[in-house]
Amino acid sequence: MNEKTGASMYPAFDRQFFESDEDFTVIGGGEIGGKALGLATAKRIIQDAGLKDSFPDVVVGIPRLTVLGTDVFHHFMVQNKLYDVVKDDLSDERIAHAFIKAELPPLIVGDLHALISQIATPLAVRSSSLLEDALQHPFAGVYGTKMVPNNQAAVGDRFKKLTEAIKFVWASTFFQDARRYMRTIDHCVEEERMGVIIQEVVGERFNDRFYPIVSGVIRTHNYYPTGPAKHEDGVVTLALGLGKTIVDGGIAWNYSPRYPRHAPPYGSVRDLLRNSQTKLWAVNMAPSRYDPINEAEYLVEAGLDDAERDDVLRFTASTYDASSDRLAPGTRRTGPRAITFARILEFDDIPLNDLVLHLGEHCKQTLGCDVEIEFALTLDRQKGLPARFGFLQVRPMMTATEGTELAESDLHGDRVLLSTDSALGNGTNDSIVDVVYVRPTTFDAKHTREIAVEIEKLNSVLVSQRRPYVLIGFGRWGSSDPWLGIPVTWPQISGARAIVEATLPEMHVDASQGSHFFHNLLSFHVQYFTERHTGDYAIDWDWLDRQPGLAETGFLRHVRLAEPLQIRVDGRCGRGVILRD
Repeated sequence: MNEKTGASMYPAFDRQFFESDEDFTVIGGGEIGGKALGLATAKRIIQDAGLKDSFPDVVVGIPRLTVLGTDVFHHFMVQNKLYDVVKDDLSDERIAHAFIKAELPPLIVGDLHALISQIATPLAVRSSSLLEDALQHPFAGVYGTKMVPNNQAAVGDRFKKLTEAIKFVWASTFFQDARRYMRTIDHCVEEERMGVIIQEVVGERFNDRFYPIVSGVIRTHNYYPTGPAKHEDGVVTLALGLGKTIVDGGIAWNYSPRYPRHAPPYGSVRDLLRNSQTKLWAVNMAPSRYDPINEAEYLVEAGLDDAERDDVLRFTASTYDASSDRLAPGTRRTGPRAITFARILEFDDIPLNDLVLHLGEHCKQTLGCDVEIEFALTLDRQKGLPARFGFLQVRPMMTATEGTELAESDLHGDRVLLSTDSALGNGTNDSIVDVVYVRPTTFDAKHTREIAVEIEKLNSVLVSQRRPYVLIGFGRWGSSDPWLGIPVTWPQISGARAIVEATLPEMHVDASQGSHFFHNLLSFHVQYFTERHTGDYAIDWDWLDRQPGLAETGFLRHVRLAEPLQIRVDGRCGRGVILRD
């Protein structure tokens, strides 16, 4: 990213946190890590982009932050003999408890105490490892992030909660998912050094909840364009509340910034209503159960009724009119609400989309590749403007550059096991003979957590045997909502080299547009197929069922073929096909 990496290259933390002229400071030495480096890049981009003149009613900036350098992590580990602890194959819970009980290095205690004594609003404590957000092996979503309400009356209580969150993020360096991920890229977990970002949360307090009205992710490359949109037009994902909804692969609003008025391709308004966001994530400002080793300890989910009482739907929701079977932007009339951001995108009450286009292009030019940008937005609830745009992250995207060419005619024929015009990835693979698939006859969304466990067991066996495989299942892979798909993490399916996301009449959700789960898949050159049961393409289930089974569980079937499959993906047009002999 052409940024300075050493902690000493940035201003040292000023104990007058909010009064300081610096909004990006560092505590301790070493490096600042990939995520902090991305924020340093974002800060420079904002300064160079001339946004004040173009968007006078929108304050754009990175939320004020300080970074604990990687030397602080190392001192903490050595001082508490934690390198010895993590050598053993302990559970995440035992590792987290060991870190929570450990003492902080004395040299940083004063700075952290000074920081927390001035602030009584929520803070995000985020990982920033040396390897995180690298283009070749992005670690997005592998390590922990913890938000703390930071609203206790006593400074000592706020300090305790902050330090527990820091220790949790450090501990996540050695959790099982991180260990498995490190093994897949031939790194030892002991090589990692973890910086930690302490940053104000963008949002407002609504009773016992704190959240931004809009969270979003901008991607300058669109893996699944629809309507008039093209891959290079990019895609934006918006959600009401904290961005956890998007990161976890939950229901959110996807649109092309070149065509902001084009709704996602639902078959009907009722389909859209059934598939629109109904819950939001917020920081819980009320007393909560003490659970320091739980990443979501201080988070809470709320419904649209709660959001209506918070008066945050004026610019984010549309209302269903049964008499005309249409959605009307806004909330002036009564009826079911759908989170469509219509007043922002269709009527341009807030110039968010122009800002999205401007930032996306500027970041792409600065980094020299396609990018992914995370942000959070607060609004004047009555007028919309003025608004605050919190620039939370920018990172490179993995995209296809050259390779296989597929025509529409290549997607049909007697040898086709499956094909799609919505494939992610690029290139060919002619070496796979193993297929693990969820049986459509036994699939039920209420069993997706059990299915994830069964897949993890089979994946472990195949990884130990160094046998890559094709994985076929239903709904969104990697969704944290088990009713939207199978809630696996990347390490649970790390041996798969081609993954198929299929739909059924009872499991018919939009394809995910690139949560951290997908960002990591791309770095391993995994080919990803979206197969809709209502389209022009289909999976040949009968052929799969006729193949001799090597293993069978309550929900899965593992077959080993006599001849390898031929897997082809043209990343430039999104076509993909798997051929059998």
